[in-house]
Amino acid sequence: MEPAAPDRVERRLAAILAADVAGYSRLMGVDEEGTHERFTAHLTGLIDPKIAQHRGRIVKSTGDGFLAEFASVIDAVRCAVEVQRGMAERNANVASDQRIAFRIGINLCDIIVQRGDIFGDGVNVTARLEALAAPGGICVSRVVRDQVRDKVDCAFEDLGEQQVKNIVRPVRVYRIVTAEAPNPTELPLGSLSKLSLALPDKPSIAVLPFQNMSGDPEQEYFADGMVEEIITALSRIRWLFVIARNSSFTYKGQAVDLKQVGRQLGVRYVLEGSVRKASGRLRITAQLIDALDGMHLWADRFDGSLEAVFDLQDEIAVTVAGVIEPTLQAAEINRSAQRPTHDLTAYDLYLRAVSKLRSHEKDRIAEALELFGRAIERDPNYGPALVSAARCHQDLHLNGSGEYEHAKRESLKLVQRALRAADGDPAVLGDAAYVLGYFGEDINAAIALIDRCLKLNPSFAAGWYRSGWLRLWVGQPGDAVNHFETALRLNPRDPTPGILMGIGVGHFFARRFDDARAMLIRSLQEMPTWVPSHRFLASCYAHMGRLDEAREVINRLRAITSVVVPDATHWRNPQHRELFLSGLRLAAGEPA
Repeated sequence: MEPAAPDRVERRLAAILAADVAGYSRLMGVDEEGTHERFTAHLTGLIDPKIAQHRGRIVKSTGDGFLAEFASVIDAVRCAVEVQRGMAERNANVASDQRIAFRIGINLCDIIVQRGDIFGDGVNVTARLEALAAPGGICVSRVVRDQVRDKVDCAFEDLGEQQVKNIVRPVRVYRIVTAEAPNPTELPLGSLSKLSLALPDKPSIAVLPFQNMSGDPEQEYFADGMVEEIITALSRIRWLFVIARNSSFTYKGQAVDLKQVGRQLGVRYVLEGSVRKASGRLRITAQLIDALDGMHLWADRFDGSLEAVFDLQDEIAVTVAGVIEPTLQAAEINRSAQRPTHDLTAYDLYLRAVSKLRSHEKDRIAEALELFGRAIERDPNYGPALVSAARCHQDLHLNGSGEYEHAKRESLKLVQRALRAADGDPAVLGDAAYVLGYFGEDINAAIALIDRCLKLNPSFAAGWYRSGWLRLWVGQPGDAVNHFETALRLNPRDPTPGILMGIGVGHFFARRFDDARAMLIRSLQEMPTWVPSHRFLASCYAHMGRLDEAREVINRLRAITSVVVPDATHWRNPQHRELFLSGLRLAAGEPA
């Protein structure tokens, strides 16, 4: 296909293919030269020849991907399918942490061509289709599906109407399904969003992010905090299976098919709504959908003063529970009299701090600690703020920037205050157990706390995650992996990288070093500055006899922290502790 003359503007109908590498920046952060070499090899050895074979042309490279034009939409789809098939074959004998996976989008549209480049809304839609594709997958527009259906050897899964960025009208999206669909266990973190999960054996619900209708983007955190409180209230109902906040929030800002959400999260019911906050008043709208058939079960509007925010949150949770199971009305929800605080300013500071703490970045953790401190000044008995401040001290030490004795002293002091203030709050119990398990003298007391937390709230994904770490620290890697897997089921779309690290550590202590290395690298792709993952990866490489790679990890570690070999007293099993430290010392060139 010949490009248009250099200065001539031309319009034509064309099939546009956009592709990029999933998680490219993370791959580059872990192994820059190796990733670039593999990417280039795939382009020259597979993609360029396939595009030429199907009479297409690469319009431009986008650094981690490319844009291509075809005269025939059938050629474009066949090319995409063969590229993904070829990538699967090329990745078959490559370690999972080194595999490159392309996402591909295809659209048929009228384009503007000038100086070899292409422009137009249809090109923009193609880029959005590519962003919707899973790693190793292909998404196409309805016009593409209609043109090639029954003419290519693949099926199409309807993903529904999608509202995509900067495009006024929703786009009907289809996923191409082939026999060579990627193995979901080998996909990068976060790519499980296209999978269907079985329903649990009890009523199940996901609460999607509520739309911020306040007209002020700065109020987004408040709307998000409102939803998180409703999730927490619902989670206190032991007969209800509630998806974790992080998975629900992967749908934020998207127009979604609620039946698809139900399949992806493995739930029967979906709650969605909006929040308007203005002039000291709140208006919350909510609707409950049966995700199996898309039927509306209930919708209502809740109005009140800002001071009544906690009552409104509980009222929504009680009503939703009553719709799902009328005979069990939400007797297990703690009412507003047991709320952690009634100080709205303290609550607002807490919400701002939580959003920073989730980043796991040193500077933002320090900012969160300051905000939690201000919330505690206003309400000295604010249990969640107290225990979250303790976690900040712990995370700063874990990430190599907090002195151990100071972090221990401050954390334990805050945890004791939190437990006195909110001994019946599962979230406080879970975080307190985590801090006490790390710094405290009695690991069994911490495990008793986490077991109590999970009895109170079996749907608490973060509680199962923390329980996994406590089991690792006490020397029970088998139980730890089981608890991490439970956390993954409750949070299927956005599992914390700490789960991957925890499973990697479990493999490490079982001396399955190859498996441990793969999981630790995957966790670092998501959280590249997390010091403990670097330490375990360096130790793992050392025990594998791969000292050059171990020293490369140590060099990256030293760019993040001055503490290479840490205090490791929280690893209570002496054999596990020595396995970790001996490998780390060998990697760092320190005496055994």
